[in-house]
Amino acid sequence: SKLGLPGDMRPDSINPATNTSFINTDFGLGFHASSALLQGIQDKAMGRSTEINGAVIPARSDNDTGNNPHNPMYGIARAGADGSLLSLIGSNSSDSGGNSMAPAMLIDPSIRPTKVDRPSDVTGMVDTGQLIGVLGQDDAVAVMESIERISKMKLDNVDTRVTADAVIKDLVRCGYVKAADIADRFGDPSTLDPSLDPDIVGGGGIFSQNEFNNDSEFRKTASVMKMVVNGFAGAGTISMGGYDYHTGDRATGELRDLRAGRCIGACLEYAARANNGGGVPLMIYVFSDGSVFSNGMTDDSQAGGGKGVWTGDNSSTACSFFLVYNPGSRPILLGAGPAEQALHQQIGYFRGDGSVETSATPAANQVNLLVETVILNYMALHNEQNNFSTLFPNHGLGNAALMDSLTAFNAIVSGTI
Repeated sequence: SKLGLPGDMRPDSINPATNTSFINTDFGLGFHASSALLQGIQDKAMGRSTEINGAVIPARSDNDTGNNPHNPMYGIARAGADGSLLSLIGSNSSDSGGNSMAPAMLIDPSIRPTKVDRPSDVTGMVDTGQLIGVLGQDDAVAVMESIERISKMKLDNVDTRVTADAVIKDLVRCGYVKAADIADRFGDPSTLDPSLDPDIVGGGGIFSQNEFNNDSEFRKTASVMKMVVNGFAGAGTISMGGYDYHTGDRATGELRDLRAGRCIGACLEYAARANNGGGVPLMIYVFSDGSVFSNGMTDDSQAGGGKGVWTGDNSSTACSFFLVYNPGSRPILLGAGPAEQALHQQIGYFRGDGSVETSATPAANQVNLLVETVILNYMALHNEQNNFSTLFPNHGLGNAALMDSLTAFNAIVSGTI
């Protein structure tokens, strides 16, 4: 009951409604069959289930604080993720792009995440003011290129009297060139607008117009996924608030999990629709600061579903997980058979009392090592795990054999895409 399930709803119990267990593996990774998070993912991405797999990492972190160094984005960027417009984005105006911190040793101020949590944040990235409206895109680009050349001629005749004279001039010139290039490629900001993308919003879209208009979390998700899936940004963070849900019932948490699941499913579905329907690979990492526990009392309301009431915070029941979409086929777990593959799909384990076994893996008791484990798995999907020690020489994941045990999947692409 500590994990919120009465005895007759344990995963290995028989569900009288289906005469099967409560374990659902539609998306490769096992979910409880009545999971609201699972239902949300199914709502948006059920048709892609055979192309998705996932892994879970039992790992504790402190409750209700942004001080957990959970965010892996700087490490993902160091591993090679980059975008045609910018490297990183996030829905919070913070150094990590989210609520939780990034590990200090990974932070690179030069690629600090740009805040994106609504469609106007996306279109605003390529705002050229009135220039294109007055001149048209081609003429506007020509004017901007001319400005770059005139500025270069002027700068060539200026002595800044500083040691880095050439570097400063080159940076100024690059700024003009980049502005002209952005105007050339994205002169019409509507091409970036998630609210105008028929795959995202509308009759055939992932979100109905009503869903999109009335839920800021869906608009936030649409904005970030539009940028990342299309390669405009290398990686993005979507931070969702209100999940500290020990509210004296179970229903509140279930409804919020359903909402989060729909956001996760939307990202997976959009990745499948990208590339003119050919799809692009996508890894989604789900984490939270700390966790909750139940005292065994149940919520028998319709939304509560007879599950345990979330009573209070408990970091020992926490875990993080990631899902991977691979166009055309389900990502394949490492391991020679089902028993070995299970060890790669669940990296670590819980004790009999429902608490994380903190000695099971390096990730289990140190959040910064959890982040390193996630980055290692990201690199392994690109067949670049052997470069991990070179890029992160001070890592704490041990030798090659231990790192192999912390890796879930075989590669799905070769190198950075």
